[in-house]
Amino acid sequence: MNAKVDVKTQEDRFLATTHEVLNQSPVLENYNLFEQDTALREAIVREGASWAHDDLVRFGGIAGDAATIELGFLANENKPVLHTHDRRGERVDLVKFHPAYHELMRIAIEEGLHSSPWSEPREGAHVARAAKYYMHSQVEAAHCCPITMTFAAVPSLLKQPDLGERWIPKILSRQYDPRNVPDGGKSAVTIGMAMTEKQGGSDVRANTTRAYPVADSGPGRAYELVGHKYFVSAPMCDAFLVLAQAPGGLSCFLLPRWRPDGSKNPLQIQRLKNKMGNVANASSETELRGATAWLIGEEGRGVPTIIEMVAMTRFDCMIGSSAGMRQAVAQVTHHCRHRKAFGAHLADQPLMQNVLADLILESEAALALTMRMARALDHQGSEQERLLLRLTTAVGKYWICKRTPNHAYEAMECIGGSGVMEDCIMPRLFRESPVNAIWEGSGNVQCLDVLRAMDKEPGVLDAFFSEVSAAQGENRLFDAFLTQLKTDFAAHPDDIAYRARNLVDRLALAMQASLLIRTGQSQVADAFCAGRLQSSGGLNYGNLPSGVDCKALIQRATPMVG
Repeated sequence: MNAKVDVKTQEDRFLATTHEVLNQSPVLENYNLFEQDTALREAIVREGASWAHDDLVRFGGIAGDAATIELGFLANENKPVLHTHDRRGERVDLVKFHPAYHELMRIAIEEGLHSSPWSEPREGAHVARAAKYYMHSQVEAAHCCPITMTFAAVPSLLKQPDLGERWIPKILSRQYDPRNVPDGGKSAVTIGMAMTEKQGGSDVRANTTRAYPVADSGPGRAYELVGHKYFVSAPMCDAFLVLAQAPGGLSCFLLPRWRPDGSKNPLQIQRLKNKMGNVANASSETELRGATAWLIGEEGRGVPTIIEMVAMTRFDCMIGSSAGMRQAVAQVTHHCRHRKAFGAHLADQPLMQNVLADLILESEAALALTMRMARALDHQGSEQERLLLRLTTAVGKYWICKRTPNHAYEAMECIGGSGVMEDCIMPRLFRESPVNAIWEGSGNVQCLDVLRAMDKEPGVLDAFFSEVSAAQGENRLFDAFLTQLKTDFAAHPDDIAYRARNLVDRLALAMQASLLIRTGQSQVADAFCAGRLQSSGGLNYGNLPSGVDCKALIQRATPMVG
């Protein structure tokens, strides 16, 4: 007998094809981060930057391009490397980066993320810059650290006009020059920061680094600094704002990497920090061995001087954490739109809808608060806006950054096992998520800063409640929440420091609810008030009450690509 052999059956049995890949969500890439973000598009109109629409559309395409997204992965897979000396034994303190990092830096600087409100001031300039930074940070957050510090250094340098005249034009340049050479040979520079020391941390008045006048003392004069800094952010920058103890007290200095004569300034990098997150950016420990620096402002006024920089970096922490939330929402809604389980797409299943809608509300509220502060930055000439900014930046930095880690985790869980894999962006978002909450003043520092602002400028609380109260009469839950909050601020002032976190939590929720109510997007505002302002709400995401239009929220936030 000559039995007929089924060739196809043999191939299926013996070749390596085991299954067809089905039910996998496509990679989220080659999409426009601006056009696919309804809340962001609405925010730039609402906060006064409609003129930037076309530029933001253009940049949204760059940020969502697969090649740009790949730069973020490469920069994180290839950490910076410290070279303290060259092959001849000369001290160089050089930090080398992967080309992907430099390309991200080039994009950021050419787009003006470090400078545009200063170099091109106009109505909505801070709003437009925040929107662009928000998109770029979703690609890769770590390299945004030197971008932020360069941007934030300008207000402090303006306090010392002679130094500002020399340095600010190079800060505002839209060229990227990463060379480790004297600033006199460069047309563009970046600026870092060195405040904290081992023994003090956030308590910078405990700093022990000493500053000795080279000749005459006083503003704009040269000093030599001796001591250490335990956290130098972005040690590859061309100069740093540094705190040190001068004869007149704690003072702020501009310390360049090179001296004017072209010799190496002895700011010596001991090692790079081995960080859990933010790994594409370098942070370092340094020794100052008589490093030349120039005094900014008066001796003894170091904290008020450098706080001008810190206020701006705290605002960028708000942007960065809001961006992390948005990218998590984009990833998880995209995944759940494509992935099926138990006979239906995840995005169509009621319990998952509750979780997704809750994550979306957190993201939209964070963005609304951040962009409102951007508008306040654009209108600091108004006393109301200045006071609002003074208090609410601390409130927003505390709350948004504090909410981000659990938001990132929950989004990761929605994706499941694939969300834990390093070829997905979620592990990076999770590792980045605590950074902004801890840096630039941790949660307790922000809450105490709120109390400090209230004590030094009592009008800040009035300005805050004036802004928040603009939404009264639109939502009964909000009205009751606000009334109780005002009552609790007036009660038991003797233990207000003990209650500070609870009060600041509620300040943040009140402001977010007010802003969302006033956007006119009732499905967002009503859901936020129902899910956040009632004591019956759960602590974990996915506890929205019945009646919330989760489907509408998900449709609003999901990138419609792939």
